[in-house]
Amino acid sequence: MLLQKAIRSLNNLHQHQFVFHFFYHSPLKLIPTNFANHLQVCNTINQRVRTKAKGKKKMACKGIHWFLLAHLLVQIAKINARVPAIIVFGDSSVDSGNNNNISTMLKSNFEPYGRDFIGGQPTGRFSNGRIPTDFISEAFGIKPTIPAYLDPTYDIKDFATGVCFASAGTGYDNATSNVLSVIPLWEELENYKEFQKDLRGYLGEEKANEVLGEALYLISMGTNDFLENYYLLSERSSEFSIEEYQNFLAGIAGNFITELYNLGARKISIGGLPPMGCLPLERTTNILFGSDCVEEYNNAATDFNEKLKGLIANLNKELTGIRLVFANPYDILFEMIQNPESFGFKETAIACCGTGLFEMSYLCGNINPFTCSDASKYVFWDSFHPTEKTNGILADHVMKNSLAEFLW
Repeated sequence: MLLQKAIRSLNNLHQHQFVFHFFYHSPLKLIPTNFANHLQVCNTINQRVRTKAKGKKKMACKGIHWFLLAHLLVQIAKINARVPAIIVFGDSSVDSGNNNNISTMLKSNFEPYGRDFIGGQPTGRFSNGRIPTDFISEAFGIKPTIPAYLDPTYDIKDFATGVCFASAGTGYDNATSNVLSVIPLWEELENYKEFQKDLRGYLGEEKANEVLGEALYLISMGTNDFLENYYLLSERSSEFSIEEYQNFLAGIAGNFITELYNLGARKISIGGLPPMGCLPLERTTNILFGSDCVEEYNNAATDFNEKLKGLIANLNKELTGIRLVFANPYDILFEMIQNPESFGFKETAIACCGTGLFEMSYLCGNINPFTCSDASKYVFWDSFHPTEKTNGILADHVMKNSLAEFLW
């Protein structure tokens, strides 16, 4: 009875009925022991508000309700999570260190990368701290970071609850991975198949298949296909118009998702492109036009995102039992760039590392004396990648708008 009153009280204030329906069918141990005390305080305040002018007490009560709502949502994720593991494919936006262990110039396993990471150590993540997939894993109550599959300090015990196959510099197009000699998408998939075998040896066939079927698969790539391939080199641009190339990439994405599905994946999120014309490196090259965002690149990103949405709609109809969602970083990142003060940022056109105009990877090393002291004031860490703070905001946005359905 007390639980039902608590739920009704929160439900009346927020009308998040889908959340509280869950609690009617959940163990009482999910509810904080001091929940009733908070509820009684709020009920007392509400009684006073009915007879007095509205003021700070009502706002305080709303604050308590929001706190409780957030607490309960976290408990859902941690105790009743339907996602036992996070499995990641993609490029530098989600690479947690695989490039450390391959022969490529595109690395970030040195300072000042990772200076705000747990322990202050560079890991191969292209940021000053954690990347979006780390935050997403934590939001699902799994673990605060996702290890790289090629990192020799981890093994199947670590990978069983989350593993990253991503490689910085790669893309959907095999030609993109050739530019900087990184892991192509097909090889990421081969590594995943190897992981599947190891997981079945570790957990047993039945348990491993359950984990693989309930795991959440995150895919994030595509920027390099355009900026490091199509717009930079002549091979693809002479072969395809921009729309044809977008269709070409979308076709590869569809085939990749279908392969994952055939291997047992059912919960899949595919990330869209960011406003890639607003990356500091691209703005630097646009100096003749005032270093504004490159509109052509942003238009290519939004057009490709629409094609991904269409792909998702079709695959959700064609593949029985799949739950495929679109994670859109474009709008929230563009909003951060256009209205930085609303998010606590001060600088959007240049990055924190070095001069902030063109540096990334080895150019963004400790030898560079211009790196900022407080990365939290910057949207971008280097000229191509967001700061940890930005990554956290992106992950929070994706959790609320795309991945929340996987909490139940």
